[in-house]
Amino acid sequence: MRFRNLTRRREIGANCYLLEAGDERIIIDSGMHPKQAGNDALPDINGVPFDKANALLLSHAHHDHIGSLAVTQRRHPGAPVYMTEATGEIGSAMLHNSVNVMTKQREELGINEYPFFTHRELDQIRPLWSYQPINKRFGLADTAMDCTFHDAGHIIGSAGISIHENGKTFFYTGDVCFENQTISMAADFPKSHVDVMLMETTRGDFARPEGYTRKGEKEKLAALIRDTWAAGGSVLIPVFALGKTQEVLLMMHELHQLDLIPEMPLFMGGLSTKITVLYDQYSSKVRRNYAGFSLLDDIDILVASRRKKREITYQTRCIYALSSGMMSENTTSNVFAAKFLDNPRNSVAFVGYTDIDSPGYKVRHAKPGEKVTLDKRLPPVQVNCRVESFDFSAHATRETLLDYVKEVKPGKVILVHGDEPAQKWFEREINVALPGTEVMRPEPGKDVDIW
Repeated sequence: MRFRNLTRRREIGANCYLLEAGDERIIIDSGMHPKQAGNDALPDINGVPFDKANALLLSHAHHDHIGSLAVTQRRHPGAPVYMTEATGEIGSAMLHNSVNVMTKQREELGINEYPFFTHRELDQIRPLWSYQPINKRFGLADTAMDCTFHDAGHIIGSAGISIHENGKTFFYTGDVCFENQTISMAADFPKSHVDVMLMETTRGDFARPEGYTRKGEKEKLAALIRDTWAAGGSVLIPVFALGKTQEVLLMMHELHQLDLIPEMPLFMGGLSTKITVLYDQYSSKVRRNYAGFSLLDDIDILVASRRKKREITYQTRCIYALSSGMMSENTTSNVFAAKFLDNPRNSVAFVGYTDIDSPGYKVRHAKPGEKVTLDKRLPPVQVNCRVESFDFSAHATRETLLDYVKEVKPGKVILVHGDEPAQKWFEREINVALPGTEVMRPEPGKDVDIW
């Protein structure tokens, strides 16, 4: 069995991996790089011979894992694509939204390669998608391999992937969270019989402060909301449409039910509403906290827009959970922030990752009174409001990931999905904790034998 990293770069990017045994080829994930544009955003899809992949496997529906799926399917037109049902249904919505985004970028930025695929093509490739349940072994078409999905606890439908061949097991963690979130339950992963582990390293260069608890972090956020309400202002929470929005909505419901925040309208906007509808459709069909709870119908303080292009206007003493989480240009949170940041009564609460080049990062690190550029086409905006950050990551901490590796004791660990310092931390720590385990960080595009 050979492994190849198709992500082009050793970093967080367009996740895509190849397993090859003889003439059998399995592609795992097919993402797009969040910081690149045009063809540079794609994984090395051409590195796999045309129409020679037997099957594709998807771990979850985030853009960096699913964004180039239609391009990969075009190169392997007969290959079935295996995923959980929730990943497929939400992934379809995400990919259709991507068509709209790429079409707009072609017009505004002159990226001639865009869109990489069309709405019609997305509809045409759906018949090859094969939905598989969690914890049930299934065969991969025209191969001697079997596969099992395991709940990854990251977002709805997310899965770690076991691939079994000739008595050996290759396990891909995908994006994983080993602690309960507000809506997602902790990962339920295999604890033994893993020969090779392909592991994410996203938070390898981040150590949580001593004494951190998710409950304590929620209480800090509640205190910020209470302070802002008392000042007569509103709170903007930039969120990613998939995962973080639903987490924040349920968190606000909890805080309100516990009387930790006052009665105040909660608004959401952007792609978030469409994804939340799908979350509600699976509220009783997936492993999660608050089973059967409908975010759109059961949260008393939520004012969810059901009308297309309804403008979100500022009101005092409200909470605005708006996408995108990084305040990217032309998103709902970016446009709203332009009229929000200069009011000292308001607050911005960041609850997720912001890339260093994003408008959200600039706001997050702005000094009081500093001007930041939210949209290069518009004048800078003065940041007079209060800005705070909270750790509600849906990725496992480096300590819990390391504990998992130590428990499973795989023969080999391949490190991916992390920047250089993050991967080096894991390499060092695993070498110390498990001297009998080989730690690998293969160069992108290079084949390595794993058994």
